This record gives sequence, structure tokens and C-alpha cells, in this order.
Amino acid sequence: MKVLLRADIKGIGRRGDIVQVKPGYARNFLLPKGSAVIATDATETQSAAMRKARDLRDQASRAAAEVQKGELEKATIVVAARAGANDRLFGSVTEADIVNAIRTATNISLDRHAIVMAEHLKELGKAQVKVNLFDGVIAGIEVEVVAK
Repeated sequence: MKVLLRADIKGIGRRGDIVQVKPGYARNFLLPKGSAVIATDATETQSAAMRKARDLRDQASRAAAEVQKGELEKATIVVAARAGANDRLFGSVTEADIVNAIRTATNISLDRHAIVMAEHLKELGKAQVKVNLFDGVIAGIEVEVVAK
């Protein structure tokens, strides 16, 4: 069954796309939630308008993300944490701690899921952390963990 997506659906498509899905999935999930409408010849023009609006919005978001990337890469983010012997932390520095430090240092609000770390920081010193600002726009920031 062909449907026009009215919202981004992970694994299926983005808003404005006309996609082929199984009839049961469309009937039981997409259509009742309002996430899609049945595609007809008339929805082709609606699909084009939705894709154009999506592309314009994505372009503006990408430009804003590039500006934020420049600001973040210039700044050194300092996180204060309790530490013991041998520069080991009591606990660790998490994504939420880094987001709070970024908000304090640069007034940029991010979601904690935007921070990409292999594992939490457990020692004092400097570390490189990636921030996923937008699809394809990734900033590399330097986080310095200091003792309280």
C-alpha cells in the first residue's frame, strides 16, 4: 500500500515521502496516528510541497548547526567533579554533565543524546568528545575535567 508520510518515521521515510508499506502496518499504525495518508494522484503535489518545506527547514537547521559548531569548537568546556587519589573520579562525567557545562559556558542548549562518547570520563584531564548537532554536522569539542 502506498502512503504519504506526514511525519518522519524511523526506518520507513521522512515527511513528504511516498513509500510502499504493508497494508496492516498502514491500517493499524500509520493511518490511525495521523502519521500518513493513503497516496493518490492528488497527493503527489502535496508530497512535493511537503518535501520542499522540509528541505528549506533542513537547510536553515544545517546553517544554524554550522554556527553552533564554530562556537563549540572554539570553547574549552570545563567540568568540575570530585576526585580521589591518582586523578580518578568518584563516579564519572556523563553526557548530562557535559551538556550542563556547555550551557554554562556558551549558552547553547543541547540534548544529552547529541553527545557522543565511547564511555564516560573517569579521570581528570582533557578529553575529546563529539557532538552531533545535525545530520552530518559533528563538532569535536575539548572537555577538561578538573577536581572540585
